[in-house]
Amino acid sequence: MAPYAIVFLIFILVPVLLAVVLSFTNFNAIEWPSWVGFLNYITLITSDDVFMQYVLPNTVVYAVVVGIGGYILSFVLAWALCNLTKLPRTIFALILYSPSMTAGVAMTVLWKVIFSGDQTGLLNSWLMELGIINEPIIWLVSTNYLLPIVIIIGLWSSMGVGFLSMIAGILNSDESLYEAAAIDGIKNRFQEMIYITIPQMKPQMLFAAVMAIVGAFQNGLVSTLLTGNPSPGYAAQLIVNHIEDYGFLRYEMGYAAAVSVVLLLIVQLFSKAANSLLTDKDEF
Repeated sequence: MAPYAIVFLIFILVPVLLAVVLSFTNFNAIEWPSWVGFLNYITLITSDDVFMQYVLPNTVVYAVVVGIGGYILSFVLAWALCNLTKLPRTIFALILYSPSMTAGVAMTVLWKVIFSGDQTGLLNSWLMELGIINEPIIWLVSTNYLLPIVIIIGLWSSMGVGFLSMIAGILNSDESLYEAAAIDGIKNRFQEMIYITIPQMKPQMLFAAVMAIVGAFQNGLVSTLLTGNPSPGYAAQLIVNHIEDYGFLRYEMGYAAAVSVVLLLIVQLFSKAANSLLTDKDEF
């Protein structure tokens, strides 16, 4: 276990502890940190209007839609793929999984072309040809469209490791239970999914839920690549973007660390909720 323990200690535990310590300091990445106690947290709650009015609501909406929506979509697609034979299942699984690996590259090429704010933009061109709009919409500047666009791209790239774990859970289900259920009165595939498939793959579903939560809360790359940081009118500003803004643009590392600790606590809270929903009480 030593290699795993060393990597976990160096790249996870130590950075988390350092972030907690730095969150109680005033640190500009040049001078030695000065202790300020809970001032960063008090400022975040009482004085940071951008965080309370834009960042936190945007993050909650994004996490709920992309996290829950992506989780449900992952299960439905995984269940549908497992009804195919091996070759087409492998091909479609690779197609659906690939956006989670190449989302950054694809956004700079594909999505900017689609949401370009002139007549050459694919979406504007299609809508104008259909007569839905009369003039191009500047999608990546308008505050009314930024967050929905980021959510759409988040859903598109949400078929990650959790999606693969669900496929593995479904494929490793005990086939004898399906035969027994058919004798006991199960009549269709939907009933099989509810009464047999899901109860057998709760560990995989719990893992996928945690990955969906973590992925939804830590995804700030979409907004940064499409609109920059900060986004126009803070319309698509997420907590991760707020951390990058204060940490790497303003060099207020202590305050950025405080925001990151708050993000860690939020993720932990949602992970505990998912664990309580997907774990039977008699398993403890």
